[in-house]
Amino acid sequence: MKKVVKKAETVTTPRNYECLFIIANTVNEEGRNALTDKFAKMAGHDVKVEKWGLKKFMAPIDHKKDGYYVLMNFTALPDVPRKIGDLMRITDGIVRFMFVCRDEELKGVKKA
Repeated sequence: MKKVVKKAETVTTPRNYECLFIIANTVNEEGRNALTDKFAKMAGHDVKVEKWGLKKFMAPIDHKKDGYYVLMNFTALPDVPRKIGDLMRITDGIVRFMFVCRDEELKGVKKA
């Protein structure tokens, strides 16, 4: 008997994402701008970047007490955040990052 394997459906419609990442405080301003521009270009179109600035951590992360926070909102296909995350994982100067799909968050909101 032959086993039938269904392929997972691939989503081809763009979604709204939010990415918050922290750059180490040891990176100078030119380096921070270069990293931010690099990730914004990878995100594609409709990118909005908010630089929150230097903030203290509640608890030390990798022996660091503070970092430079950047919030990036963008619209992209579902595979783009994975690619950006893979690059952030191996980039020196990135302390932490997090992606959130804003479309799923908005589904739960009821209209008045």
